[in-house]
Amino acid sequence: MPLWDVVIIGGGAAGLMCAIEAGKRQRRVLLIEHSNRVGKKILMSGGGRCNFTNLHVRPDNFLSANPHFCKSALARYSPWDFIAMVERHSIAYHEKESGQLFCDQSSKLIVNMLVAECQQAGVRIEVGCKITTVEHRFPGFALETSLGSVQASALVVASGGLSIPKMGASGFGYELAKRFGHRILATRPALVPLIFTEEDLEQYRDLSGIGLLAEIRCNNHYFAGGMLFTHRGISGPAILQISSYWQLSDELGINLLPGTDVLAWLTERQRSRPSAELRTVLAECLPKRLAQRLCKLVFGSFPLRQYSQLELEAVAERLQYWRFYPKGTEGYRTAEVTFGGVNTDELSSATMASKKVPGLYFIGEVVDVTGHLGGFNFQWAWASGHAAGQAL
Repeated sequence: MPLWDVVIIGGGAAGLMCAIEAGKRQRRVLLIEHSNRVGKKILMSGGGRCNFTNLHVRPDNFLSANPHFCKSALARYSPWDFIAMVERHSIAYHEKESGQLFCDQSSKLIVNMLVAECQQAGVRIEVGCKITTVEHRFPGFALETSLGSVQASALVVASGGLSIPKMGASGFGYELAKRFGHRILATRPALVPLIFTEEDLEQYRDLSGIGLLAEIRCNNHYFAGGMLFTHRGISGPAILQISSYWQLSDELGINLLPGTDVLAWLTERQRSRPSAELRTVLAECLPKRLAQRLCKLVFGSFPLRQYSQLELEAVAERLQYWRFYPKGTEGYRTAEVTFGGVNTDELSSATMASKKVPGLYFIGEVVDVTGHLGGFNFQWAWASGHAAGQAL
């Protein structure tokens, strides 16, 4: 039975980073990936260009039952640490917006970089390897795999969450955690499009493809950014962001004209263009089809001089706070990450080690730490993987 210092389950961002750091420390590391290649979610991220980190990472960019848990790992492995690795491998990158860093070319370069670092550190990577059983045999672990029996002094679970099952996502990490006595905090899709009720679908389905800048509010949180109508609901960066805070029956408040004093603008237009219909005026600052639909369903469309001050106030209020009650989300099929996971109260924030089972570690998405859209989840993967790798 091969004996390893460390076996890492999962060849995603967190698992690869952990393997690199442990290997650098002369640990004998075996990384097991059940799919046919490592880094699949890295490859598809950022439209194939990998939004690999964000320059403005702060603890408040992350959701967790314990908001302080992520601080230690993030402080000890910053975006600049990962950028240094990227630059050492001569990978060209650029800042897209709000600190989001993307490869100029392909996300394959990031995966190739991580694999090269693993090879340099002496890490053995096995893909297409299925795990059938995992047992804690003091002082280590015994695994039965499709490649045979494996024994290790330490076990790192980096198997990810439930998001994007077509990429091989599963609940294996959660099941393993529960088997070793860890509590799993309720999981749900996050960074995910929202879907219309049947009534809203009937009214807005044909607006699919229309995009605009909006401000979305829910449960005392708000995000400004792009919003996109789809054939099933609404998506876009602002919607994906707020979806992590939304739960069934919660209200969304959508400001279709953020940064605009809509009542003052309408009042000025009423004075300067009294004969113009409302739909014509609204089309100056909203997509034309959306302006027409809102007028048809809500406001009516008459010459502006026919609207009273109270009616203009009602139009302005609706445009700045459109109450919307989604039916649900698109689910794990399209969710970028999984909210919830292994309870952080049962892990060391410094090392990611289990407080229940010596030699057991949990890193990355399987842990109850969920980042905002824009490279934050990758930075959590790098930081948590680094923390565990430094401790092994």
